[in-house]
Amino acid sequence: MADTGPHGQTAAPGILRANRRELPTDMSTQTTPRFDLPTPDEHSQVFWDAARAGKLLIGRCESCAMAHYYPRPFCPHCGWPSVVWEEASGAGSLYTWSVVHQNDLPPFGERVPYVAAIVDLAEGPRMMTNVIDCAFEDLAAGMALQVAFQDIGEGFTIPVFRPAVQAA
Repeated sequence: MADTGPHGQTAAPGILRANRRELPTDMSTQTTPRFDLPTPDEHSQVFWDAARAGKLLIGRCESCAMAHYYPRPFCPHCGWPSVVWEEASGAGSLYTWSVVHQNDLPPFGERVPYVAAIVDLAEGPRMMTNVIDCAFEDLAAGMALQVAFQDIGEGFTIPVFRPAVQAA
């Protein structure tokens, strides 16, 4: 059965969502679910493979030419059913953020505090992600960011962002 929201909408394929994969917590039979793993599908597998190779992909509509993120098989702007992948520059700017101090879902509780953010990609789309390697007090709307990639285990790598190195 497809994941549905409170208004009956289906969850977007291939994005990070509450994935209840059972992983051993120790050598006994106890398991702890993980809520940070993506669920690749036929449309998003290319994105996750590229992330593992250190590349950030975005979709571009073959009809209206608008770029979009997150991975999906249709254009969210015009509904066209044909989208091509393109490698993004990895440049972006911080749109908004929140410093998360408490999260009870495994394994996020081990990561607090962390920065949940929305980044404006240079190509246009906005992306929900994390900002790393930045003191919380240094975060500022509009600050230049650059993509980095973080191995989260089980063969998955996710795009995250860090402050861009400014040319002198």
